[in-house]
Amino acid sequence: MRWERLLDDTRLGDEPRRPSGAGRAASTGRSEFQKDHDRLIFSEPFRKLGRKTQVHPLPQNDRVHNRLTHSLEVSCVGRSLGELAGKRLQVQGDLPDWVVAADVAAIVQAACLAHDIGNPPFGHAGEFAIRGWYAKRPASFFEGMRPSCVQDLNTFEGNAQGFRLLTSLVDTVGLRLTYATLGSFIKYPWSSLHAQRYRPGKFSYFASERDAFLVIARSMGLLEIESGVFCRHPLAYLVEAADDICYAIIDIEDGIEMKLLHTGEVEELLLSVMTMEVRQRYDAYRGGRSERQRVRWLRGQAVDLLIEDCVGSFFRNAPAILEGRFGGSLVEAGSPHVAAGVAGAKALAREKIFTHTRKMEIEIGAYAAVDTLLDSCSDAARELLASGGGPALSYRASRILGLMGESAPDESTGLEDSYRLVNDFLSSLTDNRATELAQVIRGRG
Repeated sequence: MRWERLLDDTRLGDEPRRPSGAGRAASTGRSEFQKDHDRLIFSEPFRKLGRKTQVHPLPQNDRVHNRLTHSLEVSCVGRSLGELAGKRLQVQGDLPDWVVAADVAAIVQAACLAHDIGNPPFGHAGEFAIRGWYAKRPASFFEGMRPSCVQDLNTFEGNAQGFRLLTSLVDTVGLRLTYATLGSFIKYPWSSLHAQRYRPGKFSYFASERDAFLVIARSMGLLEIESGVFCRHPLAYLVEAADDICYAIIDIEDGIEMKLLHTGEVEELLLSVMTMEVRQRYDAYRGGRSERQRVRWLRGQAVDLLIEDCVGSFFRNAPAILEGRFGGSLVEAGSPHVAAGVAGAKALAREKIFTHTRKMEIEIGAYAAVDTLLDSCSDAARELLASGGGPALSYRASRILGLMGESAPDESTGLEDSYRLVNDFLSSLTDNRATELAQVIRGRG
């Protein structure tokens, strides 16, 4: 793969253009990649992340992360990763004339902002609830549908929903981001039909977005492994690293806020990745500091260290990445003690945070809310298709379709697209709105 193609600033829906050194808009001084960042910040789906679960659904502590604060933190780490990588690429002479190091930072930052934009309410519990609901449907529910669509529904994935949102749903043509940003966003460059062989349960595009995916991947020269399956865009590894760093290091602060972790065990974990020099500075710093201040100081040091380590890992493995031969993640391929520290943080979260009673109780409730919404919306969509609408449509079905707003199917919508629209509607809901609507539908509003 070649950087001059990988950093394509053509927008999805535009004619491909020859890079001319005019990638920076003369009127605003912003590059096309910086515009991607701004389009995401000003978008409605991004704002809704403020009321979507990161780890703890419907938290009662205002200091706990939600999807919005998590995405903003990931974007900050991603910008630093992209800036360091961009500067080194520039020194090596790898960047084309129309791209500067700040553009690489902007691409990674924008992709990081978008990385969770397709997640449904209630986080991963919401994904599992959607998959579980479709898995319980009889074969007649999918009669006449293509296998690819059935597989998409049965293995619903937030990454693929995010790609659909960015390319198809907002004002019918997505946010029209650049190829480079969309390529960096794509973490699993294959469909649901390929997922079992490459990463079970993980994929980045539905069959409905296959054409858009192929245009983007082939325009940037991503290496095609088999039909519909490509290697990752190199910058996607930096996006993944930013998410890993925040997920493993920053989010364990939530465990302290929720009183699920002791400050001592978090301090010990963070110190395990530090150099002796940093440990000595910490010994001098900690006296008279509160527990929260000590953890914040260590977190900042850990994030800095991980950023440098991941950039080093990126360039050590650059030939394999550009040839599509690199497997694993930059964190895993980094310094052994750093990789072990990140793995320890994730293990600590699994053992003491993800099994917390309140979290499990609300996630059980999330399943009930998702079931209620999918029951009602899919029934209304099927009734609409069977009746042809008009007076034959029941009052209840018409009200449900009214609640779905722009995501509601009409009389001409086919069955496959109707189910996809139902998922679009559900995915667009915040935790609070999904809970509220499910209660209303059950007559408990």
